[in-house]
Amino acid sequence: LLLLSTLLGTLAVPSHRPSCYKRALKDHNCHNIPEGMENLRQIHDGLQDHFWEGKGCEVICYCNLNELLCCPKDIFFGPKISFVIPCNSQ
Repeated sequence: LLLLSTLLGTLAVPSHRPSCYKRALKDHNCHNIPEGMENLRQIHDGLQDHFWEGKGCEVICYCNLNELLCCPKDIFFGPKISFVIPCNSQ
């Protein structure tokens, strides 16, 4: 019984890991996001519709039609791939 209550208590603790979220693009779509809009920078020419969000290179957004799906890079690509994605933090 003690083991069961310990396991249940562990599962009930909320995770502090950042999660993914969606954002609508007002009056724009993936092909007409103005430079610097929404604090987004295109990752690389080879990764169409993928953007860094913010000043650093921790959150990646994927544009689908007129919506952005944004996730921490380790969640989006996985830890084995995320470190090889070029960071243009300019």
